[in-house]
Parts: sequence; C-alpha cells; structure tokens
Amino acid sequence: MPARSHTRLHPATTGSVDIRLPWWALALPALAFIALLALILNPSDAHAASGDPAITHLFERVQQLLAR
Repeated sequence: MPARSHTRLHPATTGSVDIRLPWWALALPALAFIALLALILNPSDAHAASGDPAITHLFERVQQLLAR
C-alpha cells in the first residue's frame, strides 16, 4: 500500500523578505545628518543657535582640524 504524499497549499517561499519603509524613515535621518554636518562646517550658525561662545570655539577648532 503506497504512502500518501501531502500536497502544499501554499507555494514554497524563496527566502526573500519584502520590507517597505515609509518615505520619512529615510528622509528624517538624512535631514538630521545634513543639519549636523552644516553645523560642523559653519560654526557661525552654531553660535546663533547655542548662545554659548565655548561651543562656537569648539566647532571652529574642529573645522580647523578637518581643514588640515
């Protein structure tokens, strides 16, 4: 007497994952990165936002070190 074989109701998966991100999941981190990069490259803008001259001097020093 032959053994019955079970048929699959759903086709086998290929192992790939289909993940879709909303547009803001990529846009917001990119925007934050660009804003921080702009503050590092232009310390005069950082001074206007902080009000503390020590932070401005720190950004200027970092810019000088990166420019070397």
